[in-house]
Formats: sequence, structure tokens, C-alpha cells
Amino acid sequence: MSSKIQTVKGTREFYPEEMALRNFIYEKVRAASQSFGYQEYDGPFIEAIDLYAAKSGEELVKKQSFTFQDRGGDFVTLRPELTPSLARMIAAKQGELTFPARWWSFGPFWRYEQPQKGRSREFFQWNLDMLGVNSPEADAELIAVAATFLRSVGLTPELATIYVNNRRLMDSEFDALAISTEKRMDVSNLVDRRSKMESAKWDSYALELGLSQTQLDGLKNILGNFELWKNSEELTRLFSALEALGVSEYVKFDPNIMRGLLYYTGTVFEAFDTSGSVKRAILGGGRYDNLLADVGGQPLSGVGFAMGDVVMGIVLKEKDLLPEFTPSPAPVLVTVFEESLLRESYSLAAELRRAGLKVLCYPEPAKLQKQFKFADKMKSRVAVTLGPDEIAQNRVAIKNLANGEQTIVARASAFESIQKILASLQA
Repeated sequence: MSSKIQTVKGTREFYPEEMALRNFIYEKVRAASQSFGYQEYDGPFIEAIDLYAAKSGEELVKKQSFTFQDRGGDFVTLRPELTPSLARMIAAKQGELTFPARWWSFGPFWRYEQPQKGRSREFFQWNLDMLGVNSPEADAELIAVAATFLRSVGLTPELATIYVNNRRLMDSEFDALAISTEKRMDVSNLVDRRSKMESAKWDSYALELGLSQTQLDGLKNILGNFELWKNSEELTRLFSALEALGVSEYVKFDPNIMRGLLYYTGTVFEAFDTSGSVKRAILGGGRYDNLLADVGGQPLSGVGFAMGDVVMGIVLKEKDLLPEFTPSPAPVLVTVFEESLLRESYSLAAELRRAGLKVLCYPEPAKLQKQFKFADKMKSRVAVTLGPDEIAQNRVAIKNLANGEQTIVARASAFESIQKILASLQA
């Protein structure tokens, strides 16, 4: 026997149960986005590599992207993120769009990373942005959309928290410590590594980066001051807006959140599973300026966030928050009594579908017991049978598979009878 061809490392196969999880996340993402009036959009799955070179950094372009040369000789990549495509799309119709623009998307992305828990090379991502407005209240709305999603999937504030900081606040604190602009990228990375290193080693690493002992002590004081947000007018307004939006219980200030020093310019935020079983953030984002500068557009401020489906899927599974998997979306099975009645069963199934029901029809003659076992595995709720006697009397046999009760009704009443059973089972 020839050896089986394996999947490409880091890619994913969506069997029906995994597909149900993906669709569950998508449906909740869509509901949260639309409840705040955001419009759905998407961009190309393949982009020119030059689109990412200016904005996304060398590591993403050279190490994390799936790049290849097309038949025309151009270097292209499977998209690793959506923000550059968003910038180009906004710039192309900047004079025609109505601002603020509220856009969201949920689609596939690819990054050539080392697969591990919470990270794969192929993933789906929710992107949500508000463009053309620069205010703490707009930032609060984005956070509220994220919190609304968390609430909708059953992640209470005790299970997931959104941590908030502000780049301008931190820059002012760094100014007070006389930390030079040149060192701030290193200091930002230092803060990101704090939870992953022993305290003494972290201190030594800070000094190796060129911080003085006085600066290090001052930095540790900043990172331990969870009332620091009160010094920021932006954050004061942000938390006031979050209170009005009814999601403040999900949000906490944390000076240790240091996202994208070169990219974000104001509010930054990340959501985490509070149990800590997944170390990666559930979602993250913040306020950015000059989004369109590298693609020829006019200056435009915005705020946005992204959430991958891999980490969210793990969290929902671990918290047992997924709905019960139903193998078939059709709650009704029409059986086939015998070969001579196959067309009659198909005709009945078609009638019920036209009436608005989702219906499975067994595709070949088989013992009714076998068909009922199939219905059980598919988690069907009702089985409908047409035998010679029922056809002669223009009737059908309807069986409630939950309790085994069967009734014989007029064929014209089949839809109504099935609807009553399904309604009773949902009550």
C-alpha cells in the first residue's frame, strides 16, 4: 500500500465538529459586530509582498509569510494580516466613504510560525476597526464590542478580562525617567518579557540594556502602579465611557500591557483567559495614526483589534462553553419503507422542505430499525414514514424520537404535526 499523504505542517482540517466550532465563533463575532453597526468586508487572500514591507516589519515579511513567485514573476504572499489591505482599500475610496467607517471581517490568514498550543500556521481572524475618529470614546466602543462578544459566548468577567493601557501615558512616564527614545523599543520588549523571566534575571537584563538602577526602580514602580490611569485624561474618559456602555466589569487598567510601540499611538488593550491555561492573548488592539501614509492616502486615525479563532476555540472548549454538537442540521428524517416507495419518500421530503423544514431522506431501502439508528446518530428529532397503508389512505406516520411515540396523521397535516413536536422539544 502506498503511504498516506499527510497534511502540511501547521494547517488544519475541519471535520464537521470542528467546522461547527468555527461557525459558532463566526456567528457570535458577526452578532457582536453588527449589534454596534459595523459593516462586513474582506480583502484578497493573496497580496503583493510589497504591501507588507513598509508597515509590518522585516520579520513578518521574511520569516513569517508564505511567499512565492507567481507565473508572471511577481513575489506574492498568502496574507498574514489584514490591516495593510484595509489601508489600501480605504485609501482607494477615501473621498467616497462616509466616516467614521466601522468595518469588520472574519477570514483565513497564514503565518509561517512554529506550531504550538494556541498557534497554527493557518488560522481565522476577526478584525474590527473604526476609522476617521480620534477619541477615547471611540476606543471604548471597540473594547465594548470585544466585551459583548466575550459575554455572548459565556466568558464572564471572572473568566476573561480586557487589560488596558495607553502609549501616551507610558511615554510621559518614560520621559520622567529620562529613558531615551532610542531605548523605548527595548524597554517595551523588556516589559513584555517580565512575566516570563525570574525577577533577578529580569533586573539583570534591564541593566544590560543600559537602564540605570534608578531608571529600573522607577520602571518597576510604574509597572506596579494600577492607579496610574487616573493621571491620564484619555483613560479617565475611556473608563467613563465603558461604564456608560455597560461593560466596565470586563476591563482593568494594567501598565504592563505594552503593545506595538512603533504602531500604536494611544489606547492599547489585550484580553486574556484569567485561568491562565492559555498564555497567549485572546484578542488585542489599540489606537493608531497615519494608517494610510504608506499606501498613498491622506492621514486618518483609527482604532482596531484582532482575534484569532485558535486561542478562542481552546478557551471555549476548556470552559465547556460550546453548544452540544448536532451532526445534522436537519431535525427530520424521512425513512424509505421499501424500494418501490423510494420516490414517494423523496416526494414527501421535498414537500416538507418547501414548507420550511430541514429534512434528511434516507437514500436507499433499509430495515426501519437501521434507519432509526441512523436518525439517532444524526440526532434527528422526528422520523416520518410512508408505508403502503399510509399511501393508500394519504396519511403519514410521524414518530417523536425523543419519547418513541408515533401518530398517524393526514399527509396534508404532516408539516403542522412535525412543527408541534419540534416546538415541544425546544420548550
